[in-house]
Amino acid sequence: MIRRLCAAAATCATLHASAQTFCNPLNLPYHFQAPGPVRREAADPVIVLYQDKYWLFASKQIGYWWSDDLLNWHQVLPTGLPLSEYAPSITVVNGRLVYMSSGNKGAFTTADPVAGRWTPIGPYKPGAADPELFQDTDGKVYLYDGCSDKTPLRVTRLDPVTLQPLGEFRNVIAYDTLHHGWENEPSAPGRAPWIEGSWMNKLNGRYYWQYSAPGTQYASYADGVYVSDHPEGPFVYQPYSPFSFKPTGFIAGAGHSSTFADKTGNFWHISTGTISVRHMFERRLVLFPAAVLPDGQLMVDTYLGDYPQWAPGRDTPVDGAPANGGSPGAAEGDNHPRWMLLSYKKPATSSSTLNDTFAVSNAFDENIRTWWSAATPRPNEWVEVDLQKTCTVNAIQVNFADQGIDADSLAGGDVLQPGDGYAYIIEGSRDHRKWAPLVSRRTNRDTPHDYTQLGAPAPVRYIRITSLHNPAGSLFSLYDLRVFGNVAGPAPARVRNLTVNRDGRNAHLEWEPTDGAQFYIVRYGIKPDRLYGNYQVYDGHSLDIHALNTETPYYFTVDAVNEAGVTKGVRPQ
Repeated sequence: MIRRLCAAAATCATLHASAQTFCNPLNLPYHFQAPGPVRREAADPVIVLYQDKYWLFASKQIGYWWSDDLLNWHQVLPTGLPLSEYAPSITVVNGRLVYMSSGNKGAFTTADPVAGRWTPIGPYKPGAADPELFQDTDGKVYLYDGCSDKTPLRVTRLDPVTLQPLGEFRNVIAYDTLHHGWENEPSAPGRAPWIEGSWMNKLNGRYYWQYSAPGTQYASYADGVYVSDHPEGPFVYQPYSPFSFKPTGFIAGAGHSSTFADKTGNFWHISTGTISVRHMFERRLVLFPAAVLPDGQLMVDTYLGDYPQWAPGRDTPVDGAPANGGSPGAAEGDNHPRWMLLSYKKPATSSSTLNDTFAVSNAFDENIRTWWSAATPRPNEWVEVDLQKTCTVNAIQVNFADQGIDADSLAGGDVLQPGDGYAYIIEGSRDHRKWAPLVSRRTNRDTPHDYTQLGAPAPVRYIRITSLHNPAGSLFSLYDLRVFGNVAGPAPARVRNLTVNRDGRNAHLEWEPTDGAQFYIVRYGIKPDRLYGNYQVYDGHSLDIHALNTETPYYFTVDAVNEAGVTKGVRPQ
């Protein structure tokens, strides 16, 4: 059985052929989990290119997805796979896809993943935790695994046919919280991190073993990397770690990932984003452009990483922005169409509110860990936002919060009944009297993070979303209604007078508030032209960073942001 859906564009309507965009978190029908609080979950993602298609697997799903373009995804409900396990490893071994996951369920293979029929290779006797299978260019196969706050990551070589070990496991990577600040979670001082999420790439003849810390439930969840000239080591820690890091923004977290090349040779990074409110494993999938720099440094572009981004495959500049050619993300924010968030903390009203915990302001606070909920599941509940001036709206993302999902109304307790899903309409107005349709979703669909790039930019001041149907008896509820586009006016003034006080793994930054800034983005890195770490600062003009490596020098700057654009900071210091 194959079910078609559009993951990032949210609809298969015609978009500008040379300028399609997507927005994180990806709009997949994330699987509901039980027992415990009813919540959606997907994590530990892997994307591999096989038979000229992209294959996406994630933990605890009822199936997997394939795509021709990394934009429109098609779901396969397979037979023969233990999909209820965590941390799938998907690897091309001797021309066939091979699946392995945490636990001791064995390895499985197929030469026709579209059909979804998988056969076992045999039981994997030692078992594995967060496994990563890797076949080198010489045909040898290795297993990298580990998921613990006590034991290191390890490696062993496997028989390429039976996938049984050819020797003993060797411990390789352990946490080093004394020197690697990002492996510590600031909200849990003294707690040992979970070192997990192995992924191996061979790049320019060298072996990059990426791993995750400090824990999947934290906004600080990130990926670091060790590099070696041999697949079994010795491996050397890279001081630019974490190279995938997104501790702030609408959805935070960028750990337990896979890094892969698309059909044109450009790199991308599919990661785990965290909500972790209803349950610590309440998670989503996020996709970022990546690059391998000339000296071998890995980078992942998470700058405004949950704003609209250009889809893969764009080979010509659009509206003056760089093309996705050669090295996407080689500078922060290169993959954005320059549409800004217009709805942040704007005045809003709603047809009803469940209680003070779920205030309508939560739907415009740029925080996926809070949400608004209507008081009833009835159709025609609505939310309206005033953008406070006429703006050019290019895209809208509706993030449904699934408030009050009735587990008894789910098929088998963990998926929506066939034909169930969300239905809604969005209208816009310049004067609050005449309204015009912007988005029409009148057919029920399972679209928890529904992103729409409008067919043409719309000049509007007021936006109203009205619910037509909510799935499984849920209330109309929104993590956030996010409106993207542009508004006339000056960008903020440049930030000046930045002071940095550093003490080992930690740094305290302060700067003077600047005219016109809605918020700030602190950028930092190991070279003045490589400031790939970033924090968004919404309240105040200071920041404490606890993610530094003790033996590494850093450079810092602060950008100012408002609805008219971004003003980059002064020369890094």
